[in-house]
Amino acid sequence: MDINYDYYRIFYYVATYKSFSKAASILASNQPNISRFMSNLENQLGCRLFVRSNHGVSLTPEGEKLYSHVKIAYEQFKAAELELVNDRSLKSGVITISVSDTALHGHLLPILSTFHSAYPGIRLHILNHSTPQAIQALKNRLIDFAVVTTPMDVQLPLKETYLKSFQEILIGSPHYSFLKETPHHLSELVRFPFICLGKNTRTYEFYTGFFLKHGLLLKPDIEVATTNQMMPMVKNNLGIGFIPERFALSSIKSGEVFSIPLIEQVPRRSICLVENTSRHLSIAANALKQMILSPDIKSCRITDNGLQNGN
Repeated sequence: MDINYDYYRIFYYVATYKSFSKAASILASNQPNISRFMSNLENQLGCRLFVRSNHGVSLTPEGEKLYSHVKIAYEQFKAAELELVNDRSLKSGVITISVSDTALHGHLLPILSTFHSAYPGIRLHILNHSTPQAIQALKNRLIDFAVVTTPMDVQLPLKETYLKSFQEILIGSPHYSFLKETPHHLSELVRFPFICLGKNTRTYEFYTGFFLKHGLLLKPDIEVATTNQMMPMVKNNLGIGFIPERFALSSIKSGEVFSIPLIEQVPRRSICLVENTSRHLSIAANALKQMILSPDIKSCRITDNGLQNGN
């Protein structure tokens, strides 16, 4: 049975206010039209929905049954419309992204702070993923986008966009203070306990290649799940390890750790935004993405058409 949606909308207002004239006023129509539409609805459904009298209208048992369903459906429609209006104005929404420790602390935190201050009604779900985990989540369409570190294997429909580069340094605790005096070859340091991210990370892959380039095998004594776990391990004399320079600056300044000079140059790595181009982003997710990609987030404003530069 194919019944015009407008009939149910009109029925909702007549049944709610028990009045054809009140419904006509709300819907900017007239009483004869409203009465005709409801008669058509009764004919199509094959039953009476209203008891008409000089005092207005009341619902028949069939009308009550229909109203119990139409009321729920129509209020859901109105709620959906309101959500879309709020989403468009960035008053509500949910964004789910994958972020590595290095990307979060090395680039993303101040941007998230700015975005959340401007749009507190938008909920952020931040997942702590390694780069391979984030890539898989994108392929499975479980997240809106990812901000992670190289190296990475990205193929269409995935797309990576460079954000910034960072340098990693080799650090140790005062227990290894004798290593800070002169630069060392990597081969001289393999006899010391080494801490590294686990085999399921691109960092492990990166340093495997770096060691092989210099004729060495990467054999970490301790493997950790996240970059944030590296510093406590080093501070507690469990070994030496490579860490983003920015992560180590305050601990170096306080004397808790020190930089071990290395003759071989560690290549710079990159933080990138990765997205699935086959997935259409919500208004909120696209706004955050554009803010992350903007070279100057302070000069940008959000409009109904997305992020725009204020210059």
